[in-house]
Amino acid sequence: MMSQTGTAIPVQARAIAASLPVGVADVSAGGWRLPASGPSLPESAGSVATPRRGSFWRKLAAFMGPGYLVAVGYMDPGNWATSLSAGAKFGFLLLAVALISNLMAVVLQSLSARLGVGAGRDLAQACRDAFPRFVSVPLWILAEIAIAATDLAEVIGTAIGINLLFGIPLELGVIITAADVFIVLAMQSLGFRWVETFVVALLAVIAACFAAQIAMADPDWGAVIRGFTPSVDILTDRDKLYLALGILGATVMPHNLYLHSALVRTRAYGESARAKREAILFSTIDSTLALTMALAINASILILAAATFHKAGQTDIAELDQAHRFLAPMLGSTLAPTLFAVALIACGLNSTVTATLSGQVVMEGFVAIRLRPWLRRMVTRAIAIVPAAVVTVWAGRKGAADLLIFSQVVLSLQLPFAVIPLVMFTASRAKMGAFVAPRWLTAVAIAIAGVIVALNLKLVADVIAG
Repeated sequence: MMSQTGTAIPVQARAIAASLPVGVADVSAGGWRLPASGPSLPESAGSVATPRRGSFWRKLAAFMGPGYLVAVGYMDPGNWATSLSAGAKFGFLLLAVALISNLMAVVLQSLSARLGVGAGRDLAQACRDAFPRFVSVPLWILAEIAIAATDLAEVIGTAIGINLLFGIPLELGVIITAADVFIVLAMQSLGFRWVETFVVALLAVIAACFAAQIAMADPDWGAVIRGFTPSVDILTDRDKLYLALGILGATVMPHNLYLHSALVRTRAYGESARAKREAILFSTIDSTLALTMALAINASILILAAATFHKAGQTDIAELDQAHRFLAPMLGSTLAPTLFAVALIACGLNSTVTATLSGQVVMEGFVAIRLRPWLRRMVTRAIAIVPAAVVTVWAGRKGAADLLIFSQVVLSLQLPFAVIPLVMFTASRAKMGAFVAPRWLTAVAIAIAGVIVALNLKLVADVIAG
């Protein structure tokens, strides 16, 4: 068939264009340098059915799950150390920073979900399809480094938890964490809902452990509520500002932005404009509720430190083993440190799942390399275990604690290279079509990205300067 100008129009292209709803751009090619490829996590893509009809709550239930995998990244052992130090030094004052950080995370994760559904690409695929290789390859390398740092924090945190609970040496604990690869592989073989159930169950364990510890600590709830009110004092006091920067810098994890944009595609939501809008809505609600739970757990760590260590004048508590050691005498219960260690191990196991999936998403998205799951897991685990094992053998517990902090600095360095492309893509109508982010949301995201990038750079500069 010929057009009026005499140019041949491929029949397939006409059929595709005709099938698109009015106002929906063909984001599979338009606006992108390369056409869309298949989804990352192909064994899980579209594996969870969603109802076409039914109540709001029934539809929401089908989309619940991915947000909780994302929430795991907001409560890793690096966050624990920062929250413990903030609560021990300044009481409840920095709860406001935790709240503001969480609100920033909600906005950015909503954009991640929008990209995955609206553009049909996860963030890694979007970077590959939008940028030339001299840009996308360095972005891939930085993303892999960030995931190795995430895995490193999980290895160290889990090893410390095992040491605190069972007395197993850190060096051996680091090696034991390699076995968790089989947990992830077993769950993935059963179906993605099993992975989500495992993560939610461990989150429930973590929440229950901290709820019990806070009940023992019996904080001043009036002071807790006042702590969520921002104070100018945070900006004028250098030590308070430094810890505030630490909380903000450890809040939005780069691998979460890659992961969430892929996880939303585990739902079979259909290709119509209406189905995709619903998918974006429900995925955003899911991640918002999950991040609210993450805020509650992070706030619980800070509240526990404030109600015990700060109240008793122990303001120098900054490491996990210190907190574990002092909880029993301060709360008058030997159960408290046990609950603390159990929560730490549960947090480490959860991080295993997200690190595995993030690694798969990044490798498949950036370079279209699809390794077998067990091989991919062993590669990322080896990258994390080797430095962790060397440092714990050479420098002991203090070296492991320093390595934990270093992993957070690495994540902070990589953050701008994930946030900026995400905001760029979701603000582009050429790339997103009818699913482009509203201007007000883009404006808020740009402001958040600017704040996070600036604060992370300052945090890193302060750490380098000593």
